[in-house]
Amino acid sequence: MTVHQLNELLLVSSLVLLVAVAAVRISSRSGLPSLLLYLGIGIAIGQDGIGNVAFDNAELTQVIGYAALVVILAEGGLGTKWKEIKPALPAAIVLSTVGVAVSVGITAAGAHYLVGLDWRQALIIGAVVSSTDAAAVFSVLRKVPLPSRVTGVLEAESGFNDAPVVILVVAFSTAGPVEHWWVLVAEIALELAIGVAVGLVVGLVGAYGLRHIALPASGLYPIAVMAIAVVAYAAGAMAHGSGFLAVYLASMVLGNAKLPHAPANRGFAEGLGWIAQIGMFVLLGLLVTPHELVHDFWPAVVIGLVLTVVARPMEVLISLVPFRIPWQEQALMSWAGLRGAVPIILATIPMVSGIEGSERIFNIVFVLVVVYTLVQGPTLPWLAKALKLGDSAEAADLGVESAPLERLRGHLLSVAIPERSRMHGVEVAELRLPAGAAVTLVVREDSSFVPGPATVLRHGDELLVVATDPVRDATERRLRAVGQGGKLAGWLGTGGATAASAPTATGRFHLPGGDARKHAPGEGPWKKTSEQKKTSG
Repeated sequence: MTVHQLNELLLVSSLVLLVAVAAVRISSRSGLPSLLLYLGIGIAIGQDGIGNVAFDNAELTQVIGYAALVVILAEGGLGTKWKEIKPALPAAIVLSTVGVAVSVGITAAGAHYLVGLDWRQALIIGAVVSSTDAAAVFSVLRKVPLPSRVTGVLEAESGFNDAPVVILVVAFSTAGPVEHWWVLVAEIALELAIGVAVGLVVGLVGAYGLRHIALPASGLYPIAVMAIAVVAYAAGAMAHGSGFLAVYLASMVLGNAKLPHAPANRGFAEGLGWIAQIGMFVLLGLLVTPHELVHDFWPAVVIGLVLTVVARPMEVLISLVPFRIPWQEQALMSWAGLRGAVPIILATIPMVSGIEGSERIFNIVFVLVVVYTLVQGPTLPWLAKALKLGDSAEAADLGVESAPLERLRGHLLSVAIPERSRMHGVEVAELRLPAGAAVTLVVREDSSFVPGPATVLRHGDELLVVATDPVRDATERRLRAVGQGGKLAGWLGTGGATAASAPTATGRFHLPGGDARKHAPGEGPWKKTSEQKKTSG
């Protein structure tokens, strides 16, 4: 490649990125997952499009797709909250194993008997489309607050089911007869176990290192986090385990480890995830030949109907029997099984392996994903509201960012108070932070000021809290507890660390740093300010 060609490539790539970023706005207004718009961009500049770019390298698409999936899974793991996913973990694991088997069997039977595909092709399609896509699901449900159990199951399932599905697709795409089913099950179990072990070890070691080593620049933390996530994938894959499961688990450990600059880490990963999605879908749009899709449109519709109306509901029903989940939640989970990036990428595996009819498999999967995302995507928020699964009353969690203060052996916490946080209306003194922690600054609108004990906090405030190393975790727990339960969080059993910061009988108020000041009657932390009266009124 010459410098002139590089300049042209950079110009075209940057323009495509800008168009894709603008398309996100259209996606958010229309309710359509952004993946459809990215595919449309790729089709528009590819064969039969205005760009007329000829691209048919399935192997390169698969390699780039795998790399993009690593980034997407890492971003998903970093954003997964353990407290939400923990209760849903058993159900998600069953959905990702037993549920996948049910979905593959029913979908493959439909593809064989209704469309006339041979069993190998039918099994490949059944396996390919059995993987759900977190990005597609939550890009649609972002504006609809759901119970944590529903979001936890859907998110964990989309992170876990990639691993067994990839193993199945590779096994079905191998030349020669498929091995006995019990051998295949044993291989899946072994690869998943290796992936779990590698992911947890890499995540725990990486989190320990980042928490105990103060890097000289804050921008190094997001880079280190993503590097650790990629290490988990590569180590898991090279150990003949599931690299996809390893990267998701390692990222989930890192995302819940209270690392320094955690919001910045997630923001960096989210940006990389968007780039990965845009590049991957544009490339997939380039790979497809639009005029060839016409012949496979109705077979894709029939297979998708079997998947959506029969296979997915049966998968959810059978997998969730032991957990006694209400039928409304099961109905939403059944309809929320959106297919996105993973199925189209996995459809390139039989093409690279040279399986007969692999081009038709790719076309069917491509049409199925596009058609049923168009149908399911815009109707998901409506269905959630119709089933009365909105949970708008749940308090919003705080955004807490930590920066290590190496010389002071402490941490500077930046706390953002969002809408619906119950910290609104709470006085600084009522936070009852542990000894060794103090609110040093409040940023409100376009101004900042040093708060007093009676300063009333509001929605939209950003607090700077200094905490010594021993009480750093207790301070964050207390802040989050007040954000969820208000000023009475400790007494109402909401959790969080309660400090000896309550007023004593002598009229002293112990500030979080251990300092004590005297107040006259009606002053200090017991004085009801005019600002507080307006807030409580």
